[in-house]
Amino acid sequence: MSIQFGRWSFDGRPPAPDYIEKVSSVLAPYGPDGADSYSEGGVSILYRAFHTAKESRCETQPLLSTSGEVITWDGRLDNRAVLIDRFKDRLTTGSPDVSVVAAAYERWKLNCFAELIGDWAVSIWNPNNSSLILAKDPIGTRHLYYMLDNGKLTWCTILDPLVVFAGKSFDLDEEYIAGWLSFFPATRLTPYVGIHSVPPSSYVLLRPEGQKVTKYWDFDPSKSIRYRNETEYEEHFRTVFAQSVRRRLRSDSPVLAELSGGMDSSSIVCIGDIIMAEGAAETPRLDTLSYYNDSEPNWNERPYFTKVEEQRGRAGSHILITCEEAFNFDFGSDRFAVTPASGGHPTESGRRFTECMMSRGNRVMLSGVGGDEVTGGVPVPTPELADLLARGHFRALAHQLKLWALSKRKPWLQLLFETVRRFGLPALVGVPKRRRPAQWLHPSFVKRHRFALLGYEPRLKMFGPLPTFQENLSTLEALRRQLACSVLSLEPPHENRYPYLDRDLLEFIYAVPSEQLLRPGQRRSLMRRALNGIVPDEVLTRRRKASVARGPRLAIAAEWAGLIHVSRDMITGSLGIVDPNAYLGALEKARNGQDIPIVPLMRTLGIEMWLRSLVHRNLLRGREVNQRGPSSGVPVRNPRTHSIETSLS
Repeated sequence: MSIQFGRWSFDGRPPAPDYIEKVSSVLAPYGPDGADSYSEGGVSILYRAFHTAKESRCETQPLLSTSGEVITWDGRLDNRAVLIDRFKDRLTTGSPDVSVVAAAYERWKLNCFAELIGDWAVSIWNPNNSSLILAKDPIGTRHLYYMLDNGKLTWCTILDPLVVFAGKSFDLDEEYIAGWLSFFPATRLTPYVGIHSVPPSSYVLLRPEGQKVTKYWDFDPSKSIRYRNETEYEEHFRTVFAQSVRRRLRSDSPVLAELSGGMDSSSIVCIGDIIMAEGAAETPRLDTLSYYNDSEPNWNERPYFTKVEEQRGRAGSHILITCEEAFNFDFGSDRFAVTPASGGHPTESGRRFTECMMSRGNRVMLSGVGGDEVTGGVPVPTPELADLLARGHFRALAHQLKLWALSKRKPWLQLLFETVRRFGLPALVGVPKRRRPAQWLHPSFVKRHRFALLGYEPRLKMFGPLPTFQENLSTLEALRRQLACSVLSLEPPHENRYPYLDRDLLEFIYAVPSEQLLRPGQRRSLMRRALNGIVPDEVLTRRRKASVARGPRLAIAAEWAGLIHVSRDMITGSLGIVDPNAYLGALEKARNGQDIPIVPLMRTLGIEMWLRSLVHRNLLRGREVNQRGPSSGVPVRNPRTHSIETSLS
């Protein structure tokens, strides 16, 4: 989670010293392990270190390569041993990751990025031809932003300095807002027009005359894995999943793993314990953290994470989270919220989380994000049925329709229609109710950004890669968008790692037959079979639960007077995004317990409160905004909507 920042003035003039000092003060809390810099002509590069591996403690960044490039690297290189062996004439087993990356770039230039397996973001300044390269890993677990403005190029792994020290206000990117109100914005976007995010699996080549974005790697649709029996699939899954977890246990401090009681987090912990027992992990200890609320009828996780703790022989840290804490409403005037997902004063559970990590010395947290989506946890038969339809296997299609109809308790004709609809245009076949834009959005806004509001879901193609492969990439892109909206933690600084989003694991999952992952009445079939005897039976066989919705409804009731006041004077209304009267009506229905989509409802409120904080700081440009003055006079509150979107598995 190290921080990199750079400023390039095309006229060759260095940035003002006070500008660099201000930027350094913003970066410092994210990188407590030291700072270094590079300055030559009109280019200044800053680096703040946050060490998670022993090799990084002997690195020097920014790194000046033997061919003259200046490299800054933030990441974890999982195939470093393989690459070091290729460059053993100049590297040793103790070489830091950035030195390995420098060697790879010097030999392969732009082709090197496809060879770097892990979670990373890198910037490469070449003074010889006056060019800058910004690149990110294929999943997009790291952030890297850039802005071209008035003959200056600025880049950073956090948005704050690009926004705060731009010396101007910004136009709001409407497509970003549309994405945030639905299924997260496109990975290339930020909330601010003119500030861009490097997309996953891509590099951006920047020169004074312009920029070029290039995708350097993608999953291969022709890759296929077929075994003679199910045992071989199970063994392969265990091998690649264990490799993914082991890679993320690379840390010279204890690693903390989320343990929710669901299959995703429990599997990570149980596999991690085996790796630790074999002495194959670099971390000295694997700790766990569980959240609970025994009074919440829809979220009683204690019986499940307790089973895992009993199996591993020790209890982890437990934090009570109340329904009222499902949303942190208070931004506070002393904090800058650069995106709708950032800002907010710490809650009691947040303070306990900080105490937990600091007392145990954790710098890395393992997360189960993505497990449900990539291992067949969402029991939707459409992709498999679409495969059979695209191949013309009509007899097999009829058989599977019958099995899935019995499992889903739906007419087979309805399942067939849902399958065929995925090949058609939404305008012709309609949009499922659960994906329709919120009813309180302005019709003109919906018309302008319909694709984003529908979650960027592409229609399936009858020819080319199989529909299951197309669907896998669509699901992965949704996860990439979710990661792109996350913000780096400061309380305390730590690095999040995602074992289910490992490149090699995903390649395996995308290459095996879809019926190995998901079967009628057997969601996550391969994972359950492979981890039988490793993960407690109570966890493997538990039913999937719905998301918690009680907390936001209680919050709406508790804040009702303030919400009425907000809905009468909405910035999103003046910008043509929301119909305030329709929004107030939706709040009233939610307050009364009626069936209203809670996530978009609370995200709309979050966008409104976040916009008020930007107006307060004069960071938004536009006549409609400026006429309101620097502050709306309403307390700034921000619902942290992501807390209810993790379904229990």
